[in-house]
Amino acid sequence: MTTPLLEGVRVLDLTNVLAGPFAGYQLALHGADVIKVEIPESGDLARQLGADRALGEELLGASFLAQNAGKRSLTLNLKDPDGRAALLRAVREADVLLENFRPGVMDRLGVGRKTLSAENPRLVYCAISGFGQTGPLRDRPAYDQIIQGLSGMMSVTGTPGTAPLRAGFPVADTLGGMAAAYAVAAALVRRGRTGEGAFVDVSMLESALTAMGWVTSNYLISGRVPEPMGNENFTAAPSGTFRTADGHLNIAANRQQQFTTLCRLIGREELTTDPRFAHPADRKTHRDALRDAIEEGLAARPAAQWEEILSDAGVPAARVLSVPDALGLDHLAARGFVHDLPFPDGRERSLHVLGSPVRVDDEPAAAPSPPPLLGEHTDTVLAELGYTPVEIAALREGGAV
Repeated sequence: MTTPLLEGVRVLDLTNVLAGPFAGYQLALHGADVIKVEIPESGDLARQLGADRALGEELLGASFLAQNAGKRSLTLNLKDPDGRAALLRAVREADVLLENFRPGVMDRLGVGRKTLSAENPRLVYCAISGFGQTGPLRDRPAYDQIIQGLSGMMSVTGTPGTAPLRAGFPVADTLGGMAAAYAVAAALVRRGRTGEGAFVDVSMLESALTAMGWVTSNYLISGRVPEPMGNENFTAAPSGTFRTADGHLNIAANRQQQFTTLCRLIGREELTTDPRFAHPADRKTHRDALRDAIEEGLAARPAAQWEEILSDAGVPAARVLSVPDALGLDHLAARGFVHDLPFPDGRERSLHVLGSPVRVDDEPAAAPSPPPLLGEHTDTVLAELGYTPVEIAALREGGAV
């Protein structure tokens, strides 16, 4: 079995809800020992969130379970002097600290960047926030939808008649978490060479804009203001979503050879010599007429058949699936992407969670343990930090843990 990429790396995860926990989860999937530092009694807010109300009431909300497998839970009251002292002791033994409070909160708690760096100069401190640690918007609260709107994402999502439209999943949170995970990994590489710690400042707004590709580059480089185009692709035609005999199919025939092959396979070879469609630029100009002609040909077969026929011929094509159908793909099962874990509280029920999108040495990266119960590992972690059973009992009685 391959050695996990981050084996031996200890991460203190002080984050809540999604962007930060997602970052910590990606590190845990690749072998880091992620200790989730939570507020006593309530813990991460995500413990109360998700589609299953009963799980939320038990502090095992679906939103929490999805992003916290492979972590250990340590409860600390950072408003208590003994709780802060315990965190500082943990920092001395840690490699990474993740937090996603608003800028300034950690300083007000007495455990800010300078304090933690003094305790451990090799520490990689990663702060995730809506707008970053500097700039005029730094103190504003932010959630995923706020960032989707402010970044311009919503302005280009949907059709001219439906935009602005929010993406159907928390894309800004996820992008911020992924940016944090790769930045932490990069900082650890530098530390391995130089011994230097790092302060990593992750902005969800900037992560979102970075991911928007030609939407931002066309404006910055060419001055073209992007507009919502529904399921069409600005860069090429035919490239978008098409109706078939029984459902929708995405096709991206961006190259001339792919367009020629598509027309032949759907029985519309005359489209290749039609002056409206002969040149790639012409196809974009007349994309509506081209769509109608292609859908006439696609009406002869169901989407699944066209997916196989076109893909086998080198034309990128795939059905538009529901989330359950996507997660049920044999391809994902073959790659070991979805993992079954025991339920945290031992109930007779499996917990299904996603693994890492990255395989290492031909093996899938999977969480080694289910998400933790709140405070499940408090005594164990404190003992690892040198606290005696008597001291741990005193911390608990004093409300520090």
